[in-house]
Amino acid sequence: MLYRSAELMKMVNEAIAALAYDRRPSTLYEPIRYVLSLGGKRIRPVLMLLAYNMYKDDPQRIMTQAVGLETYHNFTLLHDDLMDNADMRRGHETVHRKWDANQAILSGDTMLLQAFERITDCRAEVLKDVMQLFIQTTLEIDEGQQLDVEFESREDVAEEEYIEMIRLKTSVLLACALKMGGLLAGASAGDQAALYSLGEKIGLAFQLQDDLLDVYGDPKVFGKNIGGDITSNKKTYMLINALRQANPQQHKELVGWIEAEQFDRAEKVAAVTALYDAIGIRQLCESRINDYFEQGRQFLGQLSVGEERKAGLRQYIAQMMNRQF
Repeated sequence: MLYRSAELMKMVNEAIAALAYDRRPSTLYEPIRYVLSLGGKRIRPVLMLLAYNMYKDDPQRIMTQAVGLETYHNFTLLHDDLMDNADMRRGHETVHRKWDANQAILSGDTMLLQAFERITDCRAEVLKDVMQLFIQTTLEIDEGQQLDVEFESREDVAEEEYIEMIRLKTSVLLACALKMGGLLAGASAGDQAALYSLGEKIGLAFQLQDDLLDVYGDPKVFGKNIGGDITSNKKTYMLINALRQANPQQHKELVGWIEAEQFDRAEKVAAVTALYDAIGIRQLCESRINDYFEQGRQFLGQLSVGEERKAGLRQYIAQMMNRQF
């Protein structure tokens, strides 16, 4: 049976809601229950299940692994919030705000172990490959996070460095989800490789689109106020290329806004956006997004299954990116 993404997301949410928290002390596990109950798009487990469902008709068979991957993703968010000293996540207090930093660290560490426990609860013949894939992914995500932290204090971040950072921090987990779904379904090595590359390319397009929407998105659709990256001087694809391609006067203006310690938020967002418009940054970013999107389409086309088996994944990626795939 081929499942629609909405059906798979419902199955994921039901599995998460049914998780048992019967170990002690309960205070260690309550923040984990809280984090996983906050919802989210469940993109990674749905991608894993869609990939598996292209080859096998029983995606519920790997629900434990799918929930494990979502557990890991939420662990990274919990620790990101702590590192960023963020107050809110999905409209609710972050764990370190609702409890404290020590609780966030301990419960986060426990989430990581639970993720490994769930992901490795698989058939013995694929366990080694699953472990290698997941360990490699977690290492790369930490490497990407470290690069992101270092970029905050650097003014010379190159476009290539930024792309590698978002590949590590964001794309590899989407790639892992798709490849693991194929691996657990017994897909060929060639299909597993194509699934991984598909996840990488779509992940890059997805993150660059997020950068773009932070400047040009509709707050009602985007789900948050635009301009956050501009006000925080975040080293995005947009800012890096604006600094690189600006003429001397534009460069001076950009640097002035970056170095300003006191400013009116709306004025800064409007001024920097106007500079992006003048330099052509929106078109540059959209072109790169389209390039990665097209590369992802080509990898999807390489999969050995028929088009009818690819339809669910194709539709879901189109939905993620809000465009035809």
